[in-house]
Amino acid sequence: MSNPYQPSNLPAPQHPAPVYQQFYVQPQPKGASVTAMVLGLVSLFLGFTFVVPIVGFIFGLVGLSKEPAGRGMAVAGLVLNGLMLLGWVLLFIFVFGIFGAVATSGTMT
Repeated sequence: MSNPYQPSNLPAPQHPAPVYQQFYVQPQPKGASVTAMVLGLVSLFLGFTFVVPIVGFIFGLVGLSKEPAGRGMAVAGLVLNGLMLLGWVLLFIFVFGIFGAVATSGTMT
């Protein structure tokens, strides 16, 4: 019998090498990009106001310059809000053009 307190000739147990895993965490878009897209959708479906597309366009520019993770949402917000602003500008030109034509076409008898 061997003495339990004496070292044996057996090799020491080997521990497996630690496995290091790298996790990739995708950065999440911040508020400006999401806000630009949401305001673009709101202005598209509820396009009766002129202020919402302006605010959404500004948020889109801020999101595009400061949030690279939310670039797609910022571009979508810029496009939607830009289209609504273009629609408002064309509507103002059309309405003021008609009023201007009516005002200058008075009948002289």
